[in-house]
Amino acid sequence: MILYSDSTDAVDHSVRIVLAEKDINVDIRYVDGDERPEELAELNPYNSVLTLIDRDLVLYDAQIIMEYLDERFPHPPLMPVDPVARANNRQLRYRVMRDLYPLIEELDAGPDSAATAARRSLRDHLTAIAPAFSQNRFFMSDEYSLVDCCMGPMLWRLEYYGVKLPNSARVLQKYGERLFERPAFRASLSEQEKELHAA
Repeated sequence: MILYSDSTDAVDHSVRIVLAEKDINVDIRYVDGDERPEELAELNPYNSVLTLIDRDLVLYDAQIIMEYLDERFPHPPLMPVDPVARANNRQLRYRVMRDLYPLIEELDAGPDSAATAARRSLRDHLTAIAPAFSQNRFFMSDEYSLVDCCMGPMLWRLEYYGVKLPNSARVLQKYGERLFERPAFRASLSEQEKELHAA
């Protein structure tokens, strides 16, 4: 199994967390900047970096890759068994990826004014959902799941992007610390990502 991954992209990081949680033997090939291997252009019609190759199967969407890995390597499970709970898990991931991750992209690519607005918006979104983390150990659940694999990379980058959460969101910060302490989270970090949090 081969994974092409950007070394600092938060979405790619979420996939690497799943691989580490399941202790999957994978060859991670980091691709940074515009220097992409020729075979990647042949494999991925969208010309994006994130690409998983498993024998004859090629996947290039983060959520599809994560669910495939969870089904192909069922232990430990990162999705609920119950269909209703699975649908809720998918819906939470959809909201995280649609509402929060675009703000991370703006912080990466936008001009200073756009980054300032994105920083404020990300802080406000996270502050608004913080109370949900007082109910359960993980995101809307007592079991670690794919939603947490998506939340971890974003929370890891808050300090680097200068997003300061208010005291009212302390429970969310504690949740992030629990995620960061997981051995799989530590194993999933690229060298560049380790430096992001140390900056």
